[in-house]
Amino acid sequence: MSTAAAHTNLDLGVDEPRRLSTETKNATKTTELIAFVLAVVAVVVTANLYDGSGDGTGGDPFGATTAIRYVVYLTIAYMLARGLAKSGSREVYDA
Repeated sequence: MSTAAAHTNLDLGVDEPRRLSTETKNATKTTELIAFVLAVVAVVVTANLYDGSGDGTGGDPFGATTAIRYVVYLTIAYMLARGLAKSGSREVYDA
């Protein structure tokens, strides 16, 4: 029993203050997400509607392959932007 009593008086120095901030805003609350979604929709719509010539007889210079490439570029840019946003900003909250 004396061992249990000794542990109750032990000071471990774990009195750290509670964290009252998050690292960044939620991704759904940022304008980056809105801009990303709008840009992806614009690429997909353009790829579906644009055929390359005024009369519709020419080849398709902006096909699915090009559209996917642009969507990948947009995704990479979005992830970089989120990474930069997370690199040091904080948002206060009361949890």
